[in-house]
Amino acid sequence: MGIMSERFVVSRDGGELAGERWPGGSPVVVLLHQGVADRRAWRETASHLAPAVTVVSYDRRGFGESAPGHEPFSHVDDLIAVLGQVADDPVWLAGASAGGGVALDAAIVAPERIAGLVLIGSAVSGAPEPELDPGTQRLGTLLDQAIAAGDLDEVNRLETWLWLDGPAQPEGRVFGPARSLALDMNGAILRGGAPEDAGGSGVDAWSCLEEVRVPVTVACGDLDVPFLISQNRALAERLPRCRYQVLPGVAHLPNLEQPEMLARVVADAVNEGP
Repeated sequence: MGIMSERFVVSRDGGELAGERWPGGSPVVVLLHQGVADRRAWRETASHLAPAVTVVSYDRRGFGESAPGHEPFSHVDDLIAVLGQVADDPVWLAGASAGGGVALDAAIVAPERIAGLVLIGSAVSGAPEPELDPGTQRLGTLLDQAIAAGDLDEVNRLETWLWLDGPAQPEGRVFGPARSLALDMNGAILRGGAPEDAGGSGVDAWSCLEEVRVPVTVACGDLDVPFLISQNRALAERLPRCRYQVLPGVAHLPNLEQPEMLARVVADAVNEGP
């Protein structure tokens, strides 16, 4: 049986952040979820990492158990507040998709708090607008129609196809508990109605990647959206201390598809250290 997690809450102006901590050794590794998920997406990965390291995961505002709130806020400021409660020393951040964007911004805003980064299919603030491949364009058109019709169930179905299966893959490639969890997490986000652009840090990471001096692993599934694969390769090339890793056979939610594989990626990065 794996290490049991301990629930915690961080109070912030306008709301509370709900999280979990898996006690273990040093360092602390903070797992940051995608924009179509909440902290539950990391639970299996966390169970593979602890107790070799201490693992922390929390719901950003508007996700999972953390309400959106009504005051202006920054996800990076919230992250730094979480770090103040869960760690005394610099931590490793492992962020997927939008969570990777938050991690990267934090490494620029508060470099003294960060020991290293693992970025998985990461967003990058300030990155150029992407050129979409035909498969992604096709699903994007269907999504626009579902959004216009106010059909949240159809939006959820299509977004799960795009992000979990991959835009060039058949719908349902990933099935069972992973698909059920993906639909449940994203369905709750859609029903909550929090704006996708809420909580921005105001950082243009794309223009100042040379400021990131900590070791970084950038990883991306080979079934992910093609523009994200290209963007993450370019990100890895521009970061001063970075290696790139292909995640075979997975799309944008590898922590649901292959949590043990992703735990190895994170553990290898941490063990290699500075």
